[in-house]
Amino acid sequence: MRYFLDTEYNGVGGALLSLALVPDDGDELYLTFRCVDPLLDWVGRHVLPYLDSVPEQLSCPRLTRRDGAHALERYLRHDDERLIFADWPEDIAQFCNLMITGAGDMIEVRDINFRLVPMSNFSTAANSKVPHNALHDARALRDHVLAME
Repeated sequence: MRYFLDTEYNGVGGALLSLALVPDDGDELYLTFRCVDPLLDWVGRHVLPYLDSVPEQLSCPRLTRRDGAHALERYLRHDDERLIFADWPEDIAQFCNLMITGAGDMIEVRDINFRLVPMSNFSTAANSKVPHNALHDARALRDHVLAME
């Protein structure tokens, strides 16, 4: 199964605020996370106000990282092979960091492949229904990649 990934975070390397996986076809995943760190001004203006701008059935309370990791595990459990597309390396880094649940521990999800597809002529935020919302940006990425095929 192919999935399209987007994340929002508190600056490069900062705390994960939201993560979305949008498959070619099927149920989408949207997770939001608690953040105790002070938000960067840009994030406070352009990301935080839109975290909950998703369909009601995908609305998510602010999770701990551990709860989010286990939600990700449950969501991906049904697939034997996963191919995850992202247009920015930090999205992949945030995803991989979420998989880690403690020292030497990770969620039980194997056989994940990533495809980094930098889009020099395409901006997910510019083509998103709700810019800087991980779900809508992941949908925009999916739509663009599928249109190129």
